[in-house]
Amino acid sequence: MVSRYGVTTRQKEAKVLKQKNAKYECPKCGKKAVKRKGTALWNCKSCGAVIAGGAYRPETAVGATARKTIESLKQARG
Repeated sequence: MVSRYGVTTRQKEAKVLKQKNAKYECPKCGKKAVKRKGTALWNCKSCGAVIAGGAYRPETAVGATARKTIESLKQARG
């Protein structure tokens, strides 16, 4: 981006691009090899797993909360 749109907007864009282009841990194999394939699609380069997640991160804050709630309900049932 060129020097337009203000500092705050450029900083927010840089933060989003850093998250989008980073490598993440695979939930299947545990290796740090998950990269963004497309909008909300994430691909593990190690095991080949394709994961649906957020647009810029493989797991959104709402998804993490839902996962934790489901895990706690499963533990409560025994």
